[in-house]
Amino acid sequence: MARPTALHTARRLGVTALAASLLTALPAPVAHAEDKPALKIAGNRTEPAFSRAEAVSQLVDIETEADSDHDGRRDTVRMRILRPKETDSGLEVATIIEASPYWGGGNDVPFHQVDLDEDGLPDGRRLGGRTRLPGLIGPSAPFSGYTDNYFLPRGYAVAQVDSLGTGGSTGCPTSGGRNETLGAKAAVDWLNGRARGWDPTGRPVGAAWSTGNAAMMGISYNGTLPTAVAGTGVKGLKAIVPISGISSWYDYYRAGGGVVAPGGYQGEDTDILAKGVYSRTDREICRPVLDRLTAEQDRVTGDWSRFWAERDYLRDAGRIRAGVFAVHGGNDWNVKTQHFGRLWQALKKHDVPRKMWLHQAGHINPMPLRMEEWLRQLHQWFDYWLYDLDNGALDEPPVEVEQADFSWRRQSDWPDRGTRDLTLRLGGRGLGVLPGVPVKQSLTDAGRTLAAETLVADPDSADPNRLAYTTGPLAGDLRVNGVPEVSVRASLDGTSPYVTALLVDYGRDTRATAGTVADTSKLVCYGEGIPGDTGCTYRTEHRTETTDFKIVSRGWLDVRNRHSLSREDRVVEGREYRLDWAMQPQDHVFEKGHRLGVVLISTDHDYTLRYPAGTRMTVRTGVSSITLPVAR
Repeated sequence: MARPTALHTARRLGVTALAASLLTALPAPVAHAEDKPALKIAGNRTEPAFSRAEAVSQLVDIETEADSDHDGRRDTVRMRILRPKETDSGLEVATIIEASPYWGGGNDVPFHQVDLDEDGLPDGRRLGGRTRLPGLIGPSAPFSGYTDNYFLPRGYAVAQVDSLGTGGSTGCPTSGGRNETLGAKAAVDWLNGRARGWDPTGRPVGAAWSTGNAAMMGISYNGTLPTAVAGTGVKGLKAIVPISGISSWYDYYRAGGGVVAPGGYQGEDTDILAKGVYSRTDREICRPVLDRLTAEQDRVTGDWSRFWAERDYLRDAGRIRAGVFAVHGGNDWNVKTQHFGRLWQALKKHDVPRKMWLHQAGHINPMPLRMEEWLRQLHQWFDYWLYDLDNGALDEPPVEVEQADFSWRRQSDWPDRGTRDLTLRLGGRGLGVLPGVPVKQSLTDAGRTLAAETLVADPDSADPNRLAYTTGPLAGDLRVNGVPEVSVRASLDGTSPYVTALLVDYGRDTRATAGTVADTSKLVCYGEGIPGDTGCTYRTEHRTETTDFKIVSRGWLDVRNRHSLSREDRVVEGREYRLDWAMQPQDHVFEKGHRLGVVLISTDHDYTLRYPAGTRMTVRTGVSSITLPVAR
């Protein structure tokens, strides 16, 4: 073949240049819809399609509506985000948020003194102990849980938010104050373009990758903030999962008009908790705010006030737009069962879409108890509310209650439908349905030195420091589900204003408990083959313990508040009063052959303030009673 001549080459180059210029002038090809990243959905369920290992990590400081440190600038919250890398290529995803005051670590704080003198002032002979609040050792490792490993591959962003006054956020911690609610709410607003945010260099940044739909979840304080934020009615918050969350801070640190501690933390209060989580860089600016907590929380009277009304989320239940999946432990004495009970009733009153798990453990995450089912239902809940998938999330019975043998009972409501009241009279021969002859019986308060577990033991023996009333052996199982209520005619002589009722299950029994087993043979992973999706957990092995009795429920009343939680009335020593108060909600089966007992004491060593021993409490039997919600 003849070689091209110079003329031929020039013509060819000219044509090529012309073609190039024409191509440059034409618009870029339009991407086809199938080229845009999309969720993988099968059977109305998001499926793993994105890599956790290649996730985009983002940090943003978000402006809130509060200025709780009073520096003249709006507070900011820091949010750490992990999202599929495909969100940089047009994929829009929903976000699961966990807001917490604990991400930044915390501080050793001396607790308040709970041993008081005769005038109700701290006993100078005793010092308040130092302690460290749960989980506050140092800053938490980012995304150390399972939500990122499980949900990010399925098309969700996951985010952690430092609550105000903690970690990388500004503002001040206030133990449930309005500013903390607004702080966590700002994250939802930013995802919907309603709040300003900046990256670490100070450059404004938005959330173009966000659908605007968000969920909030967490346990304890982290499970409290979702309820608080949902109560603002913020648009875009579609679902919340409060696990052992506080619904009213009064019910956490007070009860019946008195100062009552969360289980295991005698002497803690709102100021102690706020000081414990105060981990922002500026460690001085919030001192005046923390001092106001100490003054306004009122550890002297324990009365309801505007301070506590600000921290009551139940009053805003009618504004909740999100679907609520509540989880609580029947043996949680930190965030007591009253929190789920009152929240459930408020949600029902306002017809808020809801479901609930009530398990037999304490203050824990339910995942180790029932891992596969927990992930199934949590996944279903988020898919339904955040991606509008018609997966039947609201078609299943809304309440599931764990039984003593680890099986689960499904029911349409809580308390269970068909529950009726059973009133048992306190009498000289124990507990019975018929009124007895009114007789006065007395006890001498020793709760400053004796714990309730000591005082309830061996109910058939005489004990001057308690009054114990029991049924005979039960002819069949008796299920109590709901709120037990106590009504007694009693007088007090002495310094302690407290009356305490304990509902006790007497009977030697091998009861089920649950413990996480650190055995690699029990290791279960749920990555489903997606690179980087390596979330694993240990299965829980069921264990048992043998007991002679169990305190099923407790209830407390400050006699000075017998008429109102918000004011005290004078108590005349020796004068008999009718005292009515509620105990903690419970779902418990008293088994056939066991005895049901009610024990009355004054001071509850591990919960109430402790006045000097010696107060005499006199009860009139026959006209005193306990009313139990009994299910079929």
